[in-house]
Amino acid sequence: MSALVVRSLQHVHGHVGWLAALALAHPAVLLRRPERRVFGAAFASTMLVTVAALMGALIYPSYRTVVKPGIFSAAPAIGMLFERKEHLGIAALALAWCGLTMYLLAHRREAPRLDLGRAAFVSYAGAALAATLAASGGLIVACYRSF
Repeated sequence: MSALVVRSLQHVHGHVGWLAALALAHPAVLLRRPERRVFGAAFASTMLVTVAALMGALIYPSYRTVVKPGIFSAAPAIGMLFERKEHLGIAALALAWCGLTMYLLAHRREAPRLDLGRAAFVSYAGAALAATLAASGGLIVACYRSF
């Protein structure tokens, strides 16, 4: 990929990451009452965090060769922050998909609704927290050095 494409993807990835963090809070707030029907919010926020993760995976090879060595040599703490950001981003992705799956299972007729509905709430709340921390870490790293 060209440097312009990678830089553009990096900017879009950052913005979509923040939007995903905010969007994941929406089903978490709505699912405080587990019987609510919030499929649209749950599906949209899960897709948004998935798109952010896919864009991050696309730019990671270029980041690893171009930006990461310079950050680790000049500011190892910032480099480690980026490593934690990656882990938090994957956690947000996994928790969002778990939340969507539990939400869908909770609204089947034969499912124990409240337990799965509460689990969906906890998953989306955790996903929103993890995504917010990941986006914050990404912002700090990008302010220090980017493409």
